[in-house]
Amino acid sequence: MNPARIRCSKMAEEIRNTEVRSTVTATATATATAKSSSLWPSVLRWIPTSTDHIIAAEKRLLSLVKTPYVQEKVDIGSGPPGSKIRWFRSKSNESRFINTVTFDAKEGSPTLVMVHGYGASQGFFFRNFDALAKHFRVIAIDQLGWGGSSRPDFTCKSTEETETWFIDSFEEWRKAKNLSNFILLGHSFGGYVAAKYALKHPEHVQHLILVGPAGVSSDSDPKYETLSRFRATWKGAILNHLWESNFTPMKVVRGLGPWGPNIVRKYTSARFGTYATGDTLTEDESRLLTDYVYHTLAAKGSGELCLKYIFSFGAFARMPLLNSASEWKVPTTFIYGFQDWMNYEAAMEARKQMKVPCEIIRVPQAGHFVFIDNSNGFHSAVLHACRKFLSPDPDSDFDSLPEGLTSA
Repeated sequence: MNPARIRCSKMAEEIRNTEVRSTVTATATATATAKSSSLWPSVLRWIPTSTDHIIAAEKRLLSLVKTPYVQEKVDIGSGPPGSKIRWFRSKSNESRFINTVTFDAKEGSPTLVMVHGYGASQGFFFRNFDALAKHFRVIAIDQLGWGGSSRPDFTCKSTEETETWFIDSFEEWRKAKNLSNFILLGHSFGGYVAAKYALKHPEHVQHLILVGPAGVSSDSDPKYETLSRFRATWKGAILNHLWESNFTPMKVVRGLGPWGPNIVRKYTSARFGTYATGDTLTEDESRLLTDYVYHTLAAKGSGELCLKYIFSFGAFARMPLLNSASEWKVPTTFIYGFQDWMNYEAAMEARKQMKVPCEIIRVPQAGHFVFIDNSNGFHSAVLHACRKFLSPDPDSDFDSLPEGLTSA
């Protein structure tokens, strides 16, 4: 497929001035109607979503980005020849695609591939694209089953199958893009996938950057014992049952129908506004992100169903990264916000076992979404992690940590 060249810098004003059939508008309507004596009219205002809605919301959100980019649907086929992985065994043999955005960069710039986390999509990096594109050829993707990518029926039945779903689909995407020798950055669950991919295909990854990665800790983590005690209570037993039943947050958003957008708006306003651990969203950012997040969450369930196979209740990985740390072959940088609920001490334990260079950087005034909470600190951490691939300023201390960042 020939990708359509999208020039954000030229389209930004046009997109902003376009009447947005957005979640925010729908939410206001639903809220006003709910105040009336009858709930039935609001029920009729069910907000539709689809891949086209997601891509449209993505374009609106990325209108905030000034760097020109190309958006494309990268065909990854129906599966590698001879594959026994369930998602490849589509009855229709239809091809799958990975939604991809590639930003303009200077010739010769190192390639940085960015992978989002659970419940997110590549648009969550909207505050980072401009800054990083000055130094890298930035490519961001929606993982299979997420965002604007294909959402095949999720038929995996084990941790191994589920990991392969993400690893092999990413590898097919890499082949289609003819990429090699790239820097791979993953956030949260995307960090888990990135690490597992680098374990299987280290020859393609120059450097691994794990941002608040999920799945590092093992059951030796002190929090695991606390969680086990809670799971023994009746409340814990109920929540554990819901987890093992694969009850996801996205099912709540879909189940609420016309009230779903309002729930998403309240979440984004609280997480990145009222209770933000760093920079709060502007009014435009909040409106566009809310619209985007709603459509990505309300679409057909697919990749989200990996949850119970990858993690046990409490987000402890069933096959922790810590257990394979001694096998890593790619130099690695961990980046955590100071208030990140992911445990950076687990990365310290992993580093003790690693036979490759590893550093851990903590960013102040930031939580789990460090790249939104403190985007400048995050950019400094990424540039420091990739310093050997970039032309250093001859007047700077090449190895010194940028001001404000902390090394663990």
